[in-house]
Amino acid sequence: MCGFAGVLKANLSVDEEALSRMVTALKHRGPDGQGLWIEDNFGLAHARLSILDVSTAGHQPMFSISKRFIIAFNGEIYNYKELKKELIQQFNCVFVTQSDTEMLINAIELWGIEKTLEKCTGMFAFAAWNRKEKLLYLARDRFGEKPLYYGKIGVDFVFASELKSIYAVYKDRMHIDRDVLATYMRYSYVPTPYSIYGEIKKLEPGTYLTINPKLDIQKRTYWSAINIALQGKANPLVMSFNEASNQLENQLKKTLRGQMLSDVPLGAFLSGGVDSSIVVALMQSLSNNPIKTFSIGFKEKKYDESVFARAVAKHIGTDHTELFVTDQDAMAVIPKLAHIYDEPFADSSQIPTFLVSQLARKKVAVSLSGDGGDEVFGGYNRYLHGLRVKNILGNPLINFCLKHYPMQWLSWLDYFRQKKISGFSEKIKKMQQMADLLKGSFANVYYGFCTMAYSKNSLILQSTEIPLLDQVKYSSLLASFSEMEWMMLVDTLTYLTDDIMVKVDRAAMAVSLETRAPLLDHRIFELAWRLPENYKVKSGQGKCVLREVLYRYVPKTLIERPKMGFGIPYAQWLRGGLAGWMQEVLNSDQLHRQGYLNVPLIQKYLAEHLSGKRDWQGILWNILMFQSWLENWNNSN
Repeated sequence: MCGFAGVLKANLSVDEEALSRMVTALKHRGPDGQGLWIEDNFGLAHARLSILDVSTAGHQPMFSISKRFIIAFNGEIYNYKELKKELIQQFNCVFVTQSDTEMLINAIELWGIEKTLEKCTGMFAFAAWNRKEKLLYLARDRFGEKPLYYGKIGVDFVFASELKSIYAVYKDRMHIDRDVLATYMRYSYVPTPYSIYGEIKKLEPGTYLTINPKLDIQKRTYWSAINIALQGKANPLVMSFNEASNQLENQLKKTLRGQMLSDVPLGAFLSGGVDSSIVVALMQSLSNNPIKTFSIGFKEKKYDESVFARAVAKHIGTDHTELFVTDQDAMAVIPKLAHIYDEPFADSSQIPTFLVSQLARKKVAVSLSGDGGDEVFGGYNRYLHGLRVKNILGNPLINFCLKHYPMQWLSWLDYFRQKKISGFSEKIKKMQQMADLLKGSFANVYYGFCTMAYSKNSLILQSTEIPLLDQVKYSSLLASFSEMEWMMLVDTLTYLTDDIMVKVDRAAMAVSLETRAPLLDHRIFELAWRLPENYKVKSGQGKCVLREVLYRYVPKTLIERPKMGFGIPYAQWLRGGLAGWMQEVLNSDQLHRQGYLNVPLIQKYLAEHLSGKRDWQGILWNILMFQSWLENWNNSN
């Protein structure tokens, strides 16, 4: 895993010192070496984390054999050995290293950019320069596991693995986009293709750009999750549940054989849930030595999965390490988050993700995870909630009441909330949210599940929220998919890329740890979309076929329990050990001076949360993460 940055200028030479600053900002992604290459108006820089071919022969930027192309690459091509053989057989290609980078840049020259991307299995982002035709190619993997930012700033076209690399040079010419900020407040992340800066975009997954000397940009899609899902529906596999389980198990093992290749120590995150457990169980079945596994625990039992991870690790026979997290541990991490994530990001599991990455890095340089299982095999609780809402919407009496009667009647229930009658507060909040959601279409209901619930009053001054997706276009897909399938697809296109992948990549890269997500192998995704829906979700349970494979290695009794997620008890912490910090950050005078936030509304949320009248943990965390990021941005050089 690595980081890269570069600039293409319109008829101007590249400043070597500025390019050096850009790559130095990425040193955490690549502590094993840096490389710069400049030719006329193009400059390319790379920070290396050595995983395959750790010798100096793997140094980047790297030329193709003819030296017509040069590349800076971040990621892993898991099938590079097979592709290397193809190139040797087809072109009598001669290779001088054992790296996937050398295979990739020669494949681009010999096969062309699009054919190469279609053949590659992996996680990646790269910049490749055609020296003869003066064309720049930028590409990103199918699910956006690896990041890539780009944009025009004046006469410069700039790109980098992380935003901090770009603002190391261009900060004074970058501006916060208030509309994007408003959207972040709703979703807890900045959705692709936007960034928090108006001048910079994120490249969409499964996409590549071609930039010519005039800085004209041409964008093409080489792989589409929507198209794969539609093709899967049109060409379903006709097989029994057991046959489907066998085929999935075989593909998972094939995927893991590729992803377990490493010239440095390798391990895995283990929560004890379905996704991480199946990854670890199959890894162990393919290894002669105990796999190193890592987990995080909490003293608050509602959030603590360590006991389950410990039991699974013992059964499988891994070399297991765990760490228990307190609010003091969280407080120690919080000052680092703004620098780690570059732009506002508020998935609270960013804290345990960083801590488990830090824990793993002490023993390994590569860690596999179970990310992607929920989106591909229907594992989120909100999918089942969505189907329940659909059934409610289909009830004529309820539908009539929602359309013709106001919902103010729910307000009298505040009496019970104020009296703190056990269990009522959370139930009332959910009832009020549901009553509001039920007034819309199924698509709007689901978008509501995925957003942060807060007042409809504008939280960001002088702003208009940007829709998460082209909601008309994506809502129309309900005609082609069931509601369950549609929800899984929307999450794949949004939450997976811009929350889950961002959270894991930045947290792990902050400690120079490479992470891999075998459940996001595109062949597994394509297989899953050819299976019947009831092989994935049935009788109120998701990931059925995945569970069937897992139970061949781990007893059902160790796995079957309500889904917990990888969160932290931040509602309690914000009323306890983190309350003082929160009040300091949300100081009214400071917020007024900055001029971004609706201060009276925020003070209302703060007072109601501290008093216990309402639970505003989600939106308060979003605001706190923005404020921390803003302070870091203002103070950065």
